[in-house]
Amino acid sequence: MQTLLRTIYDDVKPLVGQGKVADYIPALASVNPHQFGIAIYSNQGELFQIGDADVPFSIQSISKVFSLTLAIKHYGADMWQRVGREPSGLPFNSLVQLEYENGIPRNPFINAGAIVVSDMNQSRFASPHYAMREFVRRLSGNPDLKTDQVVADSEYEFRHRNAAMAYLMQSYGNFENSVEEVLKSYFSNCALRMSCVDLAKAFNFLANKGYCSISKEQVISEQEARQVNALMATSGMYDEAGSFAFQVGLPGKSGVGGGIVAIVPNRFSICVWSPALNKVGNSSAGVAALESMTKHIGWSVY
Repeated sequence: MQTLLRTIYDDVKPLVGQGKVADYIPALASVNPHQFGIAIYSNQGELFQIGDADVPFSIQSISKVFSLTLAIKHYGADMWQRVGREPSGLPFNSLVQLEYENGIPRNPFINAGAIVVSDMNQSRFASPHYAMREFVRRLSGNPDLKTDQVVADSEYEFRHRNAAMAYLMQSYGNFENSVEEVLKSYFSNCALRMSCVDLAKAFNFLANKGYCSISKEQVISEQEARQVNALMATSGMYDEAGSFAFQVGLPGKSGVGGGIVAIVPNRFSICVWSPALNKVGNSSAGVAALESMTKHIGWSVY
């Protein structure tokens, strides 16, 4: 495995830095784009890593999977009355579809869907971001994970489009709490700082039938884990989900911080990170690394 990582690292190194960092979030604009790391965590507890795999970064939309998992734990199938399970085919921050479909977001990984999921968690927890952070600390085995408050504040300052989505959903009766409080929790979750190693460990329950070997708990049921993986496969990569399925063939979730998490069911969880993004908002080198990986060892689920 370590030899494979070295091969992938050498394959992809020329692409590192190609693209641009997420400068629409001012606090992320100064991140060095010439960083690249990979971590793989097996269901047997083996860890393999290369490059900048220990460097913490802002996980951004990868946090949506953790929020969704928390909501599933508390609401079960009832939560799907408020958010759909279909790919959107539109940008992750689109308002058009939301109005057309009466305030019900297409899926939990576009911004509107993730904000509704945050609203559900706001109704369940006195301090939803604290609950989320402790949950992720437990899954990753890292008690020192923190939120980058500068990033969270920056996102809240430029919240207007996300706020518009939330208020539109509220006008359709699909919102229970204060929009501003939910947005603060949502941005704090996006601003969690984790490394590739942290994320590969924290996502391993999705490769292991819902069971986390680090915290020794059944996080969600085996069926729910399959469902989350299915949502990641169809909607986890912004407008590149179809292309990612075609080229890589694994359930994945990306974030504009440059991270991508991928799942090899029953075997491994993977995280790659490189901050420079392609036109869709996914890590250029990260997508290339996962494509190289599946090409070398045929891990595609299709």
